[in-house]
Amino acid sequence: MLAIILCGGSGTRLWPLSRKNYPKQFLNLIGENSLLQDTFLRIKKTIPSDKIFVVGNKDNFFNIFNQIKDIEKDYKKENILIEPASLNTTPGIALAIKYFIDKLNIDKNEQILILPSDHYIANVEEYNILLNNIFNLNSNNIITIGIKPDRPEIGYGYIKTNISTSNLNKVLEFKEKPDFTTAEKYFTSGEYLWNSGMYIFNSNTFLEETKKYCSEIFSLMERSYDEFINNFNTLPNISIDYAIAEKSDKVFVAFGDFGWNDIGSFDRLADISVNNKNSINIESKKVFSYSSTNKLIVTLGVEDLNIIESNDSILVQKRGMGEDVKKVTEYLKSHNIKELDNNIIVHRPWGRYEVLMDELNYKVKKIIVYPGCKLSLQSHMHRSEHWVVVNGSALIVNGDKNLVLLKNESSFIPQNTKHRLENYGDVNLEIIEVQTGEYVGEDDIIRYDDIYGRE
Repeated sequence: MLAIILCGGSGTRLWPLSRKNYPKQFLNLIGENSLLQDTFLRIKKTIPSDKIFVVGNKDNFFNIFNQIKDIEKDYKKENILIEPASLNTTPGIALAIKYFIDKLNIDKNEQILILPSDHYIANVEEYNILLNNIFNLNSNNIITIGIKPDRPEIGYGYIKTNISTSNLNKVLEFKEKPDFTTAEKYFTSGEYLWNSGMYIFNSNTFLEETKKYCSEIFSLMERSYDEFINNFNTLPNISIDYAIAEKSDKVFVAFGDFGWNDIGSFDRLADISVNNKNSINIESKKVFSYSSTNKLIVTLGVEDLNIIESNDSILVQKRGMGEDVKKVTEYLKSHNIKELDNNIIVHRPWGRYEVLMDELNYKVKKIIVYPGCKLSLQSHMHRSEHWVVVNGSALIVNGDKNLVLLKNESSFIPQNTKHRLENYGDVNLEIIEVQTGEYVGEDDIIRYDDIYGRE
């Protein structure tokens, strides 16, 4: 058995928490782990970690690797497959299967599990029991998991099937996200399940069905792996639902009832989460508040609200309008407002930094470097920097000097001086960086050496 975790989504419906440079699958929305980490840990109970692969884009490679490595120390970079272009789920799945066939020489009858990276599951034990039951069928069909609905829901797609005592039934039809009246009809009929986006099939079945219904993908998969990669961006931008599942006569659905939620909106997050611990509601009801920085949120005399605080933005949303957050992101995009894509907490291959102050001629950052990681050897034309270690131990290149700095020690890096910061300890290195100069933009950087291959 193999698993493919699809990790290319942008998650804009959860703005301002989810951004282009750090989408929702990397967020710790519930508990201590991110949604990606929870997805990995769930499936690890059924499939060995070395047979779990993640498909994502180049921009998020180190986000994926750092998060998985944090929970699975020996996880290999080779298990992260990078899409040359973001083209929805079918090309991403095809990339993984092509890799399995050409590079791993797998048995084409081996079962493969396809998983989104950003869903929540309450009953992990029940979830894994269902997966094992499906794997034991060793089917040559396509099996998807449909979720038993507990309400009318306009944010999910639906699967129509013959309800029976069997746990596996023929899919009769896939339905798009409905309006509320239609969702009520689906719910009361008892003939529909929510579409979870999870699939199980083998490589032979995938190849057979792409040959029938998505010949462009099949034709490219017939060529060498290098040719497949080099021509990847010519593939159609299409989901597995549209490309195959809605057309194939080999699709069956298994009933899932394990507390599933795709956390596609703040209404759904409110269903499974609790208010920020620093929230106070006075004469208020049906208010969900969430602060990524644990700020105090106080409401007085209001109701039916979601209040979401990020470190640079606040969203106040009427409950029930979760699907309309796209109107906010469309507005931000059309007006070129930078908070759409970027957060003042920026993640890098070596760690992350947070902008604490940003003025015309100076900037203050908090920088965290993970154990064993280091920044590029670099210099700046327009600014100098002053580093103060507040936690951990740092190995610093400052011009022709190599320095070791411990807590409460500092170093000044003059303008146009080559420098590098490295964490040689086994805890996170934290420093405060003060930049001063005529220009303190992020593009004022000359790299001389970088272990992450950045220019």
